Amino acid sequence: MISQRKLTIDSLETYIYENEENLAKEAAKIGQEYLETLLKNQEEVTILLATGNSQLKFLDSLITSQKIDWSKINLFHLDEYLGIEGKNPASFRFYLHERVEKRINPKSFHYLIGDALQPIQECDRYTELLKQQSIDLCCLGVGINGHLAFNEPQVANFDDPRLVKVVKLDQQTRWVQVNQGHFSTFEQVPKYALTVTIPTILSAKKLLCLATGKSKAEIIKQMLRGDISPHCPASILRQHPDASLLLDQHSAGAL
Repeated sequence: MISQRKLTIDSLETYIYENEENLAKEAAKIGQEYLETLLKNQEEVTILLATGNSQLKFLDSLITSQKIDWSKINLFHLDEYLGIEGKNPASFRFYLHERVEKRINPKSFHYLIGDALQPIQECDRYTELLKQQSIDLCCLGVGINGHLAFNEPQVANFDDPRLVKVVKLDQQTRWVQVNQGHFSTFEQVPKYALTVTIPTILSAKKLLCLATGKSKAEIIKQMLRGDISPHCPASILRQHPDASLLLDQHSAGAL
């Protein structure tokens, strides 16, 4: 049995695991059991997926469980760089196609087209797709500055009237992409991105948020112990009625 510590901050249930491997296994177990329960009572399910390093082991574990009927599941994703092609290994479309879609047979997989010639129209197109079905599960990571998807502190709006929008990326966020090896130089990292908004994320019936590593320790402390504010967008998860935050010992190190 995997050991854990549990904290409840406002409405947010927070679990701390010994390492990233245990965290990923438990996150996948939570997701799998939730999806199985939903599919007993409804014909299809919609999931909003995140990308990033925190999701890699979780997604792999979720897919290899082989207990989910993916043919009844519609998939969306949170964000994409503006102006980047889907074949670019740094794009989130590439990430999800290679790590998820190629390994399953979903009912549908709707991608944000980062290199769309008219980005505002692309936001409108994705908005209309999202409006057609409620989001049953949203998987999330937490950015080093507390962003959710690409809702950076300077553009996050808890009452945003839009479902999808174009945003300018924070320099800190862009440097993270270089440091993690997704781009060779800072100049290669796109300055703008398409992202679903905070209200879109919060509309999901269940939220599953993962954060790992020492680099996330300070922002997790701010997320859980500071004010609920757009200055730390992830803090809003404390107000969701069914949200879980899963941490390893490193990301929980400042609590």
